[in-house]
Amino acid sequence: MMAWSQTRNPKQIRNPNDRNAVATRPRFGFRASDFVLSTSLVVLTLTMGLLCLGGCEKRSAAKSGPRPKGEGSAPVPVTVAPVEQKTTPITVSSFGTVEAYAEVEVKAQVTGILEKVHFTEGQMVKKKDLLLSIDPRQPQATLKMAQANLGRDQAQLKNAEREAARQTELLQKGFASQDVNDQAMTAVETLQAAVSADKAIIENATLQLDYCSICSPVDGCAGSLHVHQGNLIKADDVSIVTIRQVDPIYVSFWVQEQHLSGIRKHMAAGALDVGVTLPGEENEPVHGALSFIDNTVDPDNRTIHLRATFTNKDRQLWPGQYVRVTLTIAQEPNSILVPSQAIQTSQDGQFVYVLKSDQTVEARTISTRRTLDNETIVDGVKPGEVVVTDGQLRLVPGARVQIKDSPKSEAR
Repeated sequence: MMAWSQTRNPKQIRNPNDRNAVATRPRFGFRASDFVLSTSLVVLTLTMGLLCLGGCEKRSAAKSGPRPKGEGSAPVPVTVAPVEQKTTPITVSSFGTVEAYAEVEVKAQVTGILEKVHFTEGQMVKKKDLLLSIDPRQPQATLKMAQANLGRDQAQLKNAEREAARQTELLQKGFASQDVNDQAMTAVETLQAAVSADKAIIENATLQLDYCSICSPVDGCAGSLHVHQGNLIKADDVSIVTIRQVDPIYVSFWVQEQHLSGIRKHMAAGALDVGVTLPGEENEPVHGALSFIDNTVDPDNRTIHLRATFTNKDRQLWPGQYVRVTLTIAQEPNSILVPSQAIQTSQDGQFVYVLKSDQTVEARTISTRRTLDNETIVDGVKPGEVVVTDGQLRLVPGARVQIKDSPKSEAR
């Protein structure tokens, strides 16, 4: 074990053979100054070795020279697509609700027992199709009574007319007074009025009898039946059934007020196309025409209510459905389009990788204007240039690429 010296003079011990002699015991170890010196030599040696190694690497790098980006590495496989130029629609997207073209609540116009229902709930009906029958006996009795009264009054009128004719003849011969003749003429006029009243009562009774047969006022779909057969129906009381016209049909929607001026301007030149898509059928839009612009802007939401009309022979649209609406305001020529998946985002903005003739790529800054389906209208590239649509994560400006088949090409 090494021990450090604590005194300047060595420790003295006595010689067992000579009590007056002093011997010095040798120590095994070293001083602190010797340890520090040894450590410094080791650090210096390691430092010199590292410096020599770094110098060798620098000389090797100087001999090889700088290499351009992408050189010496394998080409990056990518898919590409050309930049296109074409006419594109200027559209406004919104959400809307399908509404019936006409909605009629069918009510009874006479009081009576609902005798028979001639349709089933949900059935498509035509205009003037018989829907309901009400017990007609009361209107029939009223009609017969009015007809009888008419016959009586007509008979009395004929007799009064003959009497008036005799009195007039007697007055002319001087055998009758003027008062008697006037009374005969008054009787004729009174009975003529009674006959006219009887005819009006007959006409009303006939109308009440017609009301016992309720027909569909429009072509449409019959809803649920609210009053069933055998119940007493009162005139102009509850709705018995609702008929909704579904061909044609409306779609109501709302757009922001800043689009109003453009919509009104282009609508004056012709009907504007409106396309709607149903959930799950985004690739099969139904097209109609804008037919209504509301006369005021909603002050709370700053939106304007619009309505489009659609033919609906195949019943694809149904009242109450929630649909996505695309209103085409105008057509813009010479738009530059790139696939939306080609656009990348960095701290400096959006860019695309453009393929150069030497099979390397260039990062090109672009500005996007609007999106149309799976393409985006941009500024910053030219028609005919080719942009990278897949594999961008492995690219840097100047990287060499290898074009591979797109998924669409592989599918073919």
